[in-house]
Amino acid sequence: MTLAADNHGTRWKNVMQAHEIAVTPPTVRMDDPVSKAVQLMVVNRLPGLVVVDDKDIPVAVLPGTQVLRLAIPESYRDDPALVRTVDEIHADLFWHGTGKLTVGDCLPTPVAKPVTVSPDATLLEVAAVMATKRSPLIAVVNGEGRLVGAVTLERLLTSLAVAGPND
Repeated sequence: MTLAADNHGTRWKNVMQAHEIAVTPPTVRMDDPVSKAVQLMVVNRLPGLVVVDDKDIPVAVLPGTQVLRLAIPESYRDDPALVRTVDEIHADLFWHGTGKLTVGDCLPTPVAKPVTVSPDATLLEVAAVMATKRSPLIAVVNGEGRLVGAVTLERLLTSLAVAGPND
């Protein structure tokens, strides 16, 4: 936490920064199988993953919803009403079609620049970026662009809820 004065310079308050609420996320690479990404998200209870290159520089943020979208057969994505034609026994089996897909297959082409903030970003900065980019996961990167952590929507909201106006 850093100390900051209010607008009138009369009160000092501790200000939380991104690095203080960031988690150390598992990462994936473009050629990793989707099944690995799903396992990492589930085991670590993450809404997405940071995709890194060989130097651990973030190249993308992969939201879990993007993996889910790719797992749903295209005909059902185009017309969600068609899912009613699948019997209940087979309705949960759509997920098994992701076996050969890679993380790179889940990302749009061209790959969007990863959503990032610096370690000293305030929670307001993190919230603004998260809301603007509609990303439930923000990579925290140092001056060299290397991943030092990630802020999840859950961690951000928890931190904001716990830090009251009089803290």
